[in-house]
Amino acid sequence: MNDFWIILVGALVACSCSVVGCFLVIRKIAMVGDAISHSVLPGIVLAFLWSGSRESILILMGAALLGLVTVFLIQLFQNSGVQGDAAIGVVFTSLFTIGVLLVSLYTQQIDFDLDHVLYGEIAYTPWHTMTIAGMDMGPRAVWIVGGSFFINIVLVFVFFKQFKICSFDAALAAAMGIPVMFFHYLLMSLVSVTTVAAFDSVGAILVVGMLIIPAATAYSLTDQLHRMIIISMVMGILSSVVGYYVATALDASISGCMVCVAALFFTLAFLFSPSHGLISRIWRRKVSFKSI
Repeated sequence: MNDFWIILVGALVACSCSVVGCFLVIRKIAMVGDAISHSVLPGIVLAFLWSGSRESILILMGAALLGLVTVFLIQLFQNSGVQGDAAIGVVFTSLFTIGVLLVSLYTQQIDFDLDHVLYGEIAYTPWHTMTIAGMDMGPRAVWIVGGSFFINIVLVFVFFKQFKICSFDAALAAAMGIPVMFFHYLLMSLVSVTTVAAFDSVGAILVVGMLIIPAATAYSLTDQLHRMIIISMVMGILSSVVGYYVATALDASISGCMVCVAALFFTLAFLFSPSHGLISRIWRRKVSFKSI
């Protein structure tokens, strides 16, 4: 039964990340997801110090707030003439370092450390259960990450048209009266909440991998956004299942194996995708050259 819960948590993290990760890939701001996943650390620490609990809703609020601050600062620096990658690097490293300093200064005597936040341990999730009215409701991570996935799915479904147009052509969206910046910051808020929802169970590394790799894999396999989201979730689920059994066979890190399997799927798509694969393009060029 523990195997089922571990795989389920990994699959929920992958699906939750894939829904928002597709929009990050399309917008060519995938590294913003990486930046947010690390720069929310000060918000998590401050909310933890304020509330004294890792289970407080203040943790999610603090992370979401720092995620928005991250996006705002990156946008501010870019508008001021700083190159995009440099702006991401400056904001990401500065906020993350502040979080590290807060952890080292104020959380040494309590159950909160960098290893817990950054690496997590998905293998322990079956034992961290949630109890309501004396009833065991199963692993807490399933409810938290599942709730994040539900929120992402509902908001993307309701505002799919707006998210799609803003992602592909922001100027057209503005001309149609769509509040582009509102949906930009809404997406970044979803990324922030998705990231912190998985921190306690799987850490930042698995979140970063699942935010980008399944979406990038799906991007190589289809040109339609709704199919891209579905394919990325399928890739994430397969990565979680296969990665778990690989980790069991090798006695290795479960999160690490899940991300490695996702990277393997991306490599296969990069090489053999019918429309965008490297080998497929080389083959088409040879066929075209011979027909001349």
